Parts: sequence; structure tokens; C-alpha cells
Amino acid sequence: MDPTTSGRFRVHDRRPRPDIEDEPDVDAVAGNEASADDGGAPAETADAPEEFVLVELPDGPIDPTAPDAEDQFDPLYATAEGYEDGLAERVASLEPGNVVDATLAWTDASARFVDVEVVRESRFRFADGVEGMFEAAVETWEQIHAEGEAVGSITTRSNDGEPNGALYLFADAPGGDAFADLRAGRLPIEPLVDRVNESREDDDPREVFVLNPAAHDFVAVYVVFDRDGVLAQTVRDTYDLGPGLAAGLEAGEFEAAKADDSGTVDGGGEGDSDGEGDDDFDALDRL
Repeated sequence: MDPTTSGRFRVHDRRPRPDIEDEPDVDAVAGNEASADDGGAPAETADAPEEFVLVELPDGPIDPTAPDAEDQFDPLYATAEGYEDGLAERVASLEPGNVVDATLAWTDASARFVDVEVVRESRFRFADGVEGMFEAAVETWEQIHAEGEAVGSITTRSNDGEPNGALYLFADAPGGDAFADLRAGRLPIEPLVDRVNESREDDDPREVFVLNPAAHDFVAVYVVFDRDGVLAQTVRDTYDLGPGLAAGLEAGEFEAAKADDSGTVDGGGEGDSDGEGDDDFDALDRL
């Protein structure tokens, strides 16, 4: 009988299996892939089978100062193809960002789903080479960089002052690829989502945008509180990442949502770190 692993996982991404033949430091049992010597990710193989990048969610909060804190979010990889019947339908419907309860079976160091059920329909959306990065992110990054910091965050707020998202900015170091590391799960997003859940005292579905601007040396991770709100729709529209305001207008949802969820950014707010500002940012106007 194949050994199994059961738990709660975040579906981080779905992509072709990388070519890791030239990567000798692969932890085959855990499914961890090593980065190339230059800091980049292993290349994806043409026509390779697809697999899910999964991050197991801990049972309780993780102390970020603990020596093994990052290891708690090490990714593992599960085959995305070759299932049958109802399991095939459930696996095919999984989207990046979904939280699932799953059992995985290991055969020759390769994981396959034995069972899977979505328990939270959060979404992750990744955009590389973003043009026209919104002004608040650029201005905040310039301030963070001027202060000699490599990471910072600001709280975003609706027009009525209610928090509606958390924007995190990371330096893209020379020779590194923070966007690729975030997408592959080597740089964990989960602690950022945990921080939002803790501050809001809930674990509602979120929309998480990972944006790599073409003209700037930072990567933005934007955790939007309401997955289906106007702010999330605006970001999707702006960067062509799925159904946005146009779809909401057709469904008659925009006017109902606009009063409490049109996005602004305010540098002051709970959980803010580097990057404070006084100017409001209207997402519907300047994204």
C-alpha cells in the first residue's frame, strides 16, 4: 500500500512539471524542487504533465521569528492529470488559491490525489511583466527603497475608510526572481494571508494578486479582503486577470457593491510597516 498524507492544503499554482534533471539537490520524498545555481527556477518541459503546487496549512499559528518558520510552508507537488470519474472532476476544478482538504498517495516519490474537497474558494492570480503599475505601489516602493528596506506594506481602504486590502512589496534582488519564487511556493505567500485573517478575525475567501511590474524592481502581493468586491474586480480588469467590473455591470452587481468597496489606499492602518503616506489612492480612478 502506498503511503499517504492527509491534511489541509493551499493550491498555490498549476503548471507543467519543471525539468529538474540537471538539479541534483531535489528532495524527492517531500517533492521539493531546488532552484538553479543562478537563483532561477528550473525550466518547464514542453508537453510535460501538469502538476499542482501545494502548501500544507499548519494546524495553528506559526511564529514568524522561529528558526524553522519558513520550512513550515515548503511546497509539495501533486499530479494534476490522469484521474477518473468524480475525482477527475474535482481535481480539474481546482484553482490557484483554493484551500482544500485532501489525501495524497505517494508512489515513487510522486504524489497523487486520493480524495480532495474545496473548503475555501480563495483565488491567487499571477501577472508577470505588468505595464502601468498603479501609482500607490510605485510611490510606496520608492519610499521603502529610500529607507534602505527590502520589504514593506500598506493598508488599502474603501472610500468610506474601511480597510479592504493589504499590499505587500518585495525587492527583486539582482540575480533573483521573486515573482518566480512566489509563484512556485519557494517564497511563501501563506504568512501574508494568515496575517490578514488574524487581523480581520476571519478566514473568508480572499483574492490575492501577485504582480511583477515590467518597469520596476519590486514584486507586489495584494491580498484583497473581498474576493468578489469592486476592488478585486478593478484589479482583474486593469491587468486582464479574469472577470472584472464589466462582468459585474452585466450582472447588476456594481452599484450595490460600489458604496462599500471602491478601492483607496491609505498609508496608515493596522499592520502597516514601511511605507507610510498621506495621499488617498482611488483604485477606480488611478489603477
